[in-house]
Amino acid sequence: MASASVGSSPLRGAGSPSGSRGTAPFSPTGPTYDDTVTDRWIELDGIVNMRDLGGLPTREGGRTASGRLIRSDNLQDLSEADVRHLVDELGVTDIVDLRTGTELHLEGPGPLRRVEALTHHHHSLMEEQAQEETVEEVGARALPWRGDDPVRDASFWAEHYLGYLAKRPDSVAAALEVVANAEGAVVVHCAAGKDRTGTVVALALDVAGVPHDEIVADYVLTGERLEQIVGRLMPREAYGPALAKQKLADQLPRAESIEAILAAVTERWGGAAGWLLDQGWTEAEVERLRRRLTEPASR
Repeated sequence: MASASVGSSPLRGAGSPSGSRGTAPFSPTGPTYDDTVTDRWIELDGIVNMRDLGGLPTREGGRTASGRLIRSDNLQDLSEADVRHLVDELGVTDIVDLRTGTELHLEGPGPLRRVEALTHHHHSLMEEQAQEETVEEVGARALPWRGDDPVRDASFWAEHYLGYLAKRPDSVAAALEVVANAEGAVVVHCAAGKDRTGTVVALALDVAGVPHDEIVADYVLTGERLEQIVGRLMPREAYGPALAKQKLADQLPRAESIEAILAAVTERWGGAAGWLLDQGWTEAEVERLRRRLTEPASR
């Protein structure tokens, strides 16, 4: 994989990602993955933040199934070999794109759009703007790391991530419906693969019965690749102008960010399953998603 460099950008303050399991920045504890899931990163030429959500423990004693749900950053730079690996070896059948329509327009169709065997689903987690946005406005909305934001404490992130649920519950529920009904593996992605993707993945894992500390550990794992992620996005028209003004430390995935949304969803709906029921899902549909994402406990 070609390494990404921030270069002369003002982004600064993080070491090079390790490319293997480790303690992500600002996490109160290291990820708790055991030896069966120490290498969940999917290493491709044109991607830096892709990993399989299989192998995580559930509260019932089972594990999440591999080859069902894959999280990722922007898919625009995949090579032909990357595409073959995803489709032929990993069995990917569906792509869930959480970016805005403006981002899609600026970025153009990616390599996976040429694969007839794949089904593409566009479910933006942000309200589409009626008026045309500037490039910098697009990046600022897609990557909410502006320097004029208030202190990023648990309350801020709860409000931010819960905003996805409040403003685009249709898209969040639709993304999870794809995961529940897909024949093969589903790749869920946005730009960085952190905020929007992290929200959908957290809800999916909560439905699967993964303990919250494990969900948090997966979320902060993105911090290992943050410098590479930003290095990929900086040259891109949709994201570079917004990122150019930021410090790398402002973008680190903090444990309290995802803890806040998990706590809020638990308090308000009893968990992600209750949230889906509130969106009109049936108990059978929620159970289908749970079964799709898990393997039974071994006897």
